[in-house]
Amino acid sequence: MSDRALAVVRAGALTTVQDQGRTGYAHLGVPRSGALDPGAARLVNRLVGNPQDAAVLETTVDGCAVRPRCPVTVAVGGAPCPVTVDGRPAAWGTSVRVGAGALLTVGAAVRGLRSYVAFGGGIAVEPVLGSRSTDLLSGLGPEPLADGAVLPLGGDTAARGSVDTPPWPGPPDELVLRVRLGPRDDWFTPGALRTLATRAYRVSAAGNRIGLRTEGPPLERAVPGELPSEGMVLGAVQVPPDGRPVVFLADHPTTGGYPVVAVVREADLSAATQAVPGTIVRFVPVR
Repeated sequence: MSDRALAVVRAGALTTVQDQGRTGYAHLGVPRSGALDPGAARLVNRLVGNPQDAAVLETTVDGCAVRPRCPVTVAVGGAPCPVTVDGRPAAWGTSVRVGAGALLTVGAAVRGLRSYVAFGGGIAVEPVLGSRSTDLLSGLGPEPLADGAVLPLGGDTAARGSVDTPPWPGPPDELVLRVRLGPRDDWFTPGALRTLATRAYRVSAAGNRIGLRTEGPPLERAVPGELPSEGMVLGAVQVPPDGRPVVFLADHPTTGGYPVVAVVREADLSAATQAVPGTIVRFVPVR
């Protein structure tokens, strides 16, 4: 007799359970976490008839493979990738029905970095502080997927949603991040602020769910030393001692002692999370 669960056959480089995050706990040192590309996660949930904040799988670079123990409606979105069911090609960017015991394979991203897999009923792991998200910084939520793990699924209505937005805008060829300078822009020289606004950076391969690291010209400090730790927000552009900006993403620490030169508009962060290493990054100050 089938049960409402799926077995992990291939976990991939980094596959985690994510929803829209656990907000409201930064004062306790708990990061927001949640899907790095929240729009993509909401869309795949709509495609299978789930609430938009249901938990999904977020894959990184090379996808994953799972075997549902029950018939379930599935949608794969985010970074485009090949999808197969028992070795036969299946659609990306729309809902498909996967039978009990069938092998669903989400392949390597063709463009971008992170794909999202929604199952009818959602991933029903136990919530922690109101969210089912895996937080790599604090360790809250379920562990990243491992081969052989079994994840529970919620009740499936077998509903299929309609596409009401373009499936995915695609990763940027050039990442343009609109920023508001501050709160510590006065810790940098005027030349450093010109550099930030006019010079090109590149996405570093050293980035992760905590932050997007950049390669490029260092920003010169006007004030030596370090700050006492202060609150950090999503999108903060922190400058460590090497002078190269780091953009904080969903699993960012809630406090930090390096100065924040600017903050990226939240609307631009989804593109940042899908930008592959080597992508040109430009910071554009706005009011």
